[in-house]
Amino acid sequence: MERRRAGSMEELAQIQGRMFDAEGVLASIKSYEPRPSDVVISPYGKSGTTWTQQIFHTLRTRGDMDFDDISRVVPWIEMGRRVNIDLNAEQRGNPRGFKSHLEFDQLPKGARYINIIRNPLDAAYSAFKFMEGWFLEVGAVDPETFVLAGTKDARYFKHFASWWPRREDENVLLLCFEHMKADHEGTIRQIAQFAGIALDDELLAITLEHSSLAFMQAHKDRFDDAMLRARSEEEVLPPGSDSAKVRAGQVGEFEFSEEVKRRFESLWTEHLLPVTGYQTYDDLIADLKP
Repeated sequence: MERRRAGSMEELAQIQGRMFDAEGVLASIKSYEPRPSDVVISPYGKSGTTWTQQIFHTLRTRGDMDFDDISRVVPWIEMGRRVNIDLNAEQRGNPRGFKSHLEFDQLPKGARYINIIRNPLDAAYSAFKFMEGWFLEVGAVDPETFVLAGTKDARYFKHFASWWPRREDENVLLLCFEHMKADHEGTIRQIAQFAGIALDDELLAITLEHSSLAFMQAHKDRFDDAMLRARSEEEVLPPGSDSAKVRAGQVGEFEFSEEVKRRFESLWTEHLLPVTGYQTYDDLIADLKP
């Protein structure tokens, strides 16, 4: 079968279906045996996962950078088998850490969980930038077509709705991406306290540096899904993929049309207004403690 990047949303679905087979993902999830001390970073995609992985790994190792892919040292639960990682092995630092994009009910229970929320339009645009140049041919699909296609199953909203009622559970830490951006140091302190990692001034300084945008961009090859990219180029894509994840994470970076905004407002009203009681995302995060 010819290896090429997708030129349409239909082709994108086909290529991703070959790469991320449901049976393999389910087997990987079922193989994971949680420990009470484990920390699972579990936001919806493009909501600060990689940044949080780096903060967490830096905290538990005092700045280890001896890895080729952050998801080798803080593994992705759904992709463990795909990239041949034993999810139940000991890790380089303690506590063990993982990432996941699963809804609450889909994740194995018995660990600690960091959930991060982000403005849905910003997360959707970030997903577009992430896919373009890797699975999607550059220029083949415009951002609005991509984003609207991604709303058909309302996955962002269902993920949010599954985690929101758990926000005050003892083993759940809810973070807000916009607050993380506004208070980097405060975020590090929250994660360290939640993970049970003693934070001194030196470790705080190391973590601030190693999780800064400048540092992560300077080491972006460690944060670009290298293992998955290699596997994707072996099986479904041509070489030369760009899967760079480290972006500025700007709030309101792309101005969507009124059609897209109305679609997202409708989905919020359907899925999240009944669960959260808030009319909009902005209203919700205004009431969350930074």
